[in-house]
Amino acid sequence: MALPEYTRSQLALRNGQDKKEIWIAFMGLIYEVTNSRLWYNGKHYEHWAGQDLTNELPDAPHNEKCLKNLKSLES
Repeated sequence: MALPEYTRSQLALRNGQDKKEIWIAFMGLIYEVTNSRLWYNGKHYEHWAGQDLTNELPDAPHNEKCLKNLKSLES
């Protein structure tokens, strides 16, 4: 069974403003963060949902282990 693929435009619409869903991408995976209090309104500190955060995480005060509790759309 093939995994679903999403475009950057589909990801961008899940920014907490345009649609109910809030998604972020990291290392080729999209994460559903709609119910996370840390992503309220699509913003987490200086990071915005609806985009690929792969290049931003190295500058964050945490590492990718924080993503292990999030639901990936591919899982």
